[in-house]
Amino acid sequence: MTLLFIGTTELLLLGGLALLLFGGKKLPEMMRGLGQGVKEFKTGMQEPPTQDSAEQSNVDENQSQEQPPIKQEQSNPSNTD
Repeated sequence: MTLLFIGTTELLLLGGLALLLFGGKKLPEMMRGLGQGVKEFKTGMQEPPTQDSAEQSNVDENQSQEQPPIKQEQSNPSNTD
């Protein structure tokens, strides 16, 4: 099974279109950044959660429970100028 049923011809057309849109100098920079992002994502998924991230999630839960209800301001229609 190929990648989303995309054949060689379609990949070449997409590559050519990207080359025309972004240019020969910008395209390698974009692909390098994409590759680094995927690499960081994979390493982040493989690492066990640290103590800091567990504490942060507990702090977020406590803050959401302690927030008072938001008071809505009532507008006075008689003060139209």
